[in-house]
Amino acid sequence: MEESFVCQWSDIRSLLSILQWWAFNVTVIIVNKWIFQKLDFKFPLSVSCVHFICSAIGGYVVIKVLKLKPLITVDPEDRWRRIFPMSFVFCINIVLGNVSLRYIPVSFMQTIKSFTPATTVVLQWLVWRKYFDWRIWASLVPIVGGILLTSVTELSFNMLGFCAALFGCLATSTKTILAESLLHGYKFDSINTVYYMAPFATMILALPALLLEGNGILEWFGTHPYPWSALIIIFSSGVLAFCLNFSIFYVIHSTTAVTFNVAGNLKVAVAVLVSWLIFRNPISYLNSVGCAVTLVGCTFYGYVRHMLSQQPAVPGTPRTPRTPRTPRSKMELLPLVNDKLEDKV
Repeated sequence: MEESFVCQWSDIRSLLSILQWWAFNVTVIIVNKWIFQKLDFKFPLSVSCVHFICSAIGGYVVIKVLKLKPLITVDPEDRWRRIFPMSFVFCINIVLGNVSLRYIPVSFMQTIKSFTPATTVVLQWLVWRKYFDWRIWASLVPIVGGILLTSVTELSFNMLGFCAALFGCLATSTKTILAESLLHGYKFDSINTVYYMAPFATMILALPALLLEGNGILEWFGTHPYPWSALIIIFSSGVLAFCLNFSIFYVIHSTTAVTFNVAGNLKVAVAVLVSWLIFRNPISYLNSVGCAVTLVGCTFYGYVRHMLSQQPAVPGTPRTPRTPRTPRSKMELLPLVNDKLEDKV
């Protein structure tokens, strides 16, 4: 009886962790889109900078003040030699995500972001000459096909937004691959990742944001009917983006690798549905089919990776390399870098 109760509580805790992860993730995406579209604050660099500032402050408070998470010590030399390059790629990834969100609907942007597994595999094969089982390549076919169908049939297509989202996939893949080498030996969780990378990202982005968007923000501030209320929403999005890191950490420790993969793809579907209900962007039948095919392909890709990781190694046969997107164990689910985005945008 006691064993049954423990199992039931474990299932409930897993479900709650997934729901709160979905809630934070979808809220961050929707609020960012609201900022660009409804508040007419069309400055993605500044929005990204606000997120980095809030995350840097939040990471310091959680680790240094509240001591809710132990600090993972990093050598000062490694901070510049390892953390700084990762922070640069991390910064580019977040900025490109916000730029794409500025120009294209959430549904289209989220579908394109699902292209990340394909870009990761291709980059590892081209640059690092890593071997991949033929089933991995086969599992990428529906992802690529779904992306192509979605792109061709997108009614609100914008080339700049499309390119930003596509290059964002490449940045995410680069970040994933670099993390395996640059951060080797450090078991970062999402909070420590933010603690170390957010200050560097703020330093990298602050000057470009000021030079490229400073005058536009001053003009917006003078013409917007309720600038202070809008600023509260903008900074609230930064706080929510930091809270998303807590939700990622919680769901990682409450679910299995397979559940995490499936929940991640269903999260995209939830974000697409909620964004459509709020913004009512036009979606054609073929466009929705392309999005569905892409998400099914991502789920199938994760399943194939998981099944291959469970197979014993055959002597003389190269093994399919692991990536953080399809971990073998819950410990490997700990993000080396802050995803959104595909988790955080």
